[in-house]
Amino acid sequence: MEHARAFEPIQDGRIYIEKINRPMIDEDKATPAEYWAGLQHAIGQGWLEYHESGTFVRMLQPGKDLLS
Repeated sequence: MEHARAFEPIQDGRIYIEKINRPMIDEDKATPAEYWAGLQHAIGQGWLEYHESGTFVRMLQPGKDLLS
């Protein structure tokens, strides 16, 4: 969620998925499986909405509240 919050969303609150996956994999040294599990957890908790295209997510209000 910190990585999602680090970037200013574009149109309609979209955050391009590479803005999240690159820091998680390169900086945090997460494996692809760990990255996917973290993303799925955030979606399951209602913090992020994953677009069916796989190119972006939107931070939902519960996710915004986590970082207030």
